[in-house]
Amino acid sequence: MSKENMDNYLEEGMYGAKQTKPSERKRYLGTLRERILLALKKSQVMQQKGLEELAAEMETNPDARLLLNGKISSRFFKEYKKLARQHNIHYTAVTNKQAETDIGLILTSKTAVDRKTIFIEKEEETPASTAGDDSSKGLGSRLKKWLGLSER
Repeated sequence: MSKENMDNYLEEGMYGAKQTKPSERKRYLGTLRERILLALKKSQVMQQKGLEELAAEMETNPDARLLLNGKISSRFFKEYKKLARQHNIHYTAVTNKQAETDIGLILTSKTAVDRKTIFIEKEEETPASTAGDDSSKGLGSRLKKWLGLSER
């Protein structure tokens, strides 16, 4: 056995098999970007967004798997798990304590699908502010109003 083969053999024995694209796998809950059918960010999961889109993808891709971010409380995944059970989709909670990610949930395929857009980008609804509503103003504006000072 050559020295290079021996070094590779020892490294693999000590640290495990080498992975392709480790930074991508850390971000996407252990899978590759090219396999993702649909991804939701943490904030979207906590607000129960994307259920309709997820249901449509599950119907179209019955062999898909659902990956849930294990750092998010399981109470936020109740509806997503229910949806997965209805469509007979396996789901797994993934917790990687060494990696930080903004991803909350991923529907992934076993093979590459290489979609251009994997995220749901819905416009956030902002409540219309009324003329007498000071909630959109900063603390300084409200303090000046309370003290009777005019704004310039």
